[in-house]
Amino acid sequence: MTVEVLAHIADPNAKPAGRIRQKNEDAIIKAAEEEFAKHGFKGTSMNTIAQNVGLPKANLHYYFSNKLGLYQAVLVNILELWDNTFNNLSVEDDPAAAIARYIRAKMDFSRRHPKASRIYAMEVIGGGEHLSQMLDQDYQTWFRGRAAVFAAWSAAGKMDPVDPAHLIFLIWSSTQHYADFASQICRVTGRSRLVKADYEEASEQLISIILKGVGLTPAAKDA
Repeated sequence: MTVEVLAHIADPNAKPAGRIRQKNEDAIIKAAEEEFAKHGFKGTSMNTIAQNVGLPKANLHYYFSNKLGLYQAVLVNILELWDNTFNNLSVEDDPAAAIARYIRAKMDFSRRHPKASRIYAMEVIGGGEHLSQMLDQDYQTWFRGRAAVFAAWSAAGKMDPVDPAHLIFLIWSSTQHYADFASQICRVTGRSRLVKADYEEASEQLISIILKGVGLTPAAKDA
């Protein structure tokens, strides 16, 4: 489900997005991320988002007719950014390379989009009321498809047998930790903030730990 689709859920009469419309939607979603990350769904004002984008509030409602539609669009955007790297996973892939690639992509998301990750975490912790429309049968089918690839690798002896769901959950939680709990990481390590090198080092550590945990050997970094 794309951002454009959710815009149509909020406004069924909305026209297909052209380049200008898409540019404005992207700007609105970025500004909305800032506000939702700071204030949550209930504390966020559509008027403040409109001001931050530089649009009259009436124009904002042209793109997203209500706050719920905009919030759902933000959540969908997060899911799509997370999942794109895993969409084309195949049993023919080398498991060590595929898992390492996914970990690096998820860690890069944590570095580039920490606020988006925190919005998603807060939504889940709050009960996931607004995720029900997204984590539907289609998403469950997507998840089962990724898990089936892990199961096939195990069945073929390419990796140790593990519960695929728990392995995916481990990858999700460990990589998202560096966005959702960045302030904690900084305090316990004495850093003022996390920089790109920190995320890259964390990626390689997670790859080593997770791959060895399922009987795989991490490839050389430049391989």
